Amino acid sequence: MTKSNDSLTAYLAENPRMAGVLFTICLLLTQTGNAAAACGGTIR
Repeated sequence: MTKSNDSLTAYLAENPRMAGVLFTICLLLTQTGNAAAACGGTIR
């Protein structure tokens, strides 16, 4: 592993709440992308 991956892993181990925050952000971005794709398909 690279040093940046090790430092991120260590940070998340020290701050477990941030793992939930990062997961929530990824989930919201995924949902936003799906909504944008659905709207983009209907606009001509």
